[in-house]
Amino acid sequence: MSIRKIRIVPDPVLRTPCDEIREITPAVKHLVDDLLETVNDPGRAGLSANQIGVSFRAFSYNINGRIGYILNPVIEELKGEQYDDEGCLSVPGLWYKTRRANYARACGIDLDGKTVVLEGEGLMARMIQHECDHLDGHIYLDRLEKDVRRQALRELRNNMHN
Repeated sequence: MSIRKIRIVPDPVLRTPCDEIREITPAVKHLVDDLLETVNDPGRAGLSANQIGVSFRAFSYNINGRIGYILNPVIEELKGEQYDDEGCLSVPGLWYKTRRANYARACGIDLDGKTVVLEGEGLMARMIQHECDHLDGHIYLDRLEKDVRRQALRELRNNMHN
């Protein structure tokens, strides 16, 4: 187990859709250990595998002291709406109000191949949607309204050049 370095924009791994995990191998078990170790840090709500450079559909989470992971997550239900500040470890220093569903439920598997259901409201719902976006090659800035997105991308470029 080790704490892995977080990849930041514009690293191309963040824009590449992740591959489904077809077999639970020792490498996948090691990946889960690293995801759990790396997300277990104050201020970290979720961490997708591609954020540590591995293009597999897996993420870990750390919400209200509850730490876990899910492999091959698929969002099955979204309800309601929330509009609140969102940030990302791969986009350091930028926080923007982002529209998300207030409730989300995702299904996937664990390291034993058993079904995992991850669901919740508020921050948990936001994290599920945020991490699943990462696994599809998207960052939260993609979800911003057009004018705000333009401002965010300008700020991101300025931060990268400083």
